Amino acid sequence: MKFLFSSILIAATILVQAQDNTNQKTEAQSKWKTLEDKEVSIQYPADWELNQTGQYNTKFIILSPLEAADDDFRENINLLVQSLAGAGLNLDKYVELSEGQVKTMIPNSKLIESKRVKNGSNEFHRMEFMGDQGIYNLRLIQYYWVRNDTAYVLTLTCEQTRFDAFKQIGEQILNSFKFLN
Repeated sequence: MKFLFSSILIAATILVQAQDNTNQKTEAQSKWKTLEDKEVSIQYPADWELNQTGQYNTKFIILSPLEAADDDFRENINLLVQSLAGAGLNLDKYVELSEGQVKTMIPNSKLIESKRVKNGSNEFHRMEFMGDQGIYNLRLIQYYWVRNDTAYVLTLTCEQTRFDAFKQIGEQILNSFKFLN
């Protein structure tokens, strides 16, 4: 069980290593792309990079363009999917355990918000927190769902100093996420 929740935090924070310093910022494009598979759908700006290699046990990572030649962090959104079979966890318990993991595993962590969100028939939990990972001071927004003994954690990861610049576009991407079944 400890591995289960450690994986969430690792995937949420270790993505700082998923950097490609050779990429240059492309001109913003008004057209968005859609990633759709048999389970989920999400939309993202056409100039963001999609990674579906399963890196860090993610279903996908969507990486922002680099902002300058010396930019060494790409803000990103990722989806982690984990089986909860046999764990007997509902969304409330999963969130409670995740909040505890943030406090114990992320140095200088601060929980900003943790609340249930109901959007039509779609209900999820939204958690926002900040903390340190290596040399980076990060701010994260996570959406949690538990469906059919499976946890889905959708995460926006930003440097704290860039959070305000990425919050709006990040939340547009997060809010475009849908389950297809």
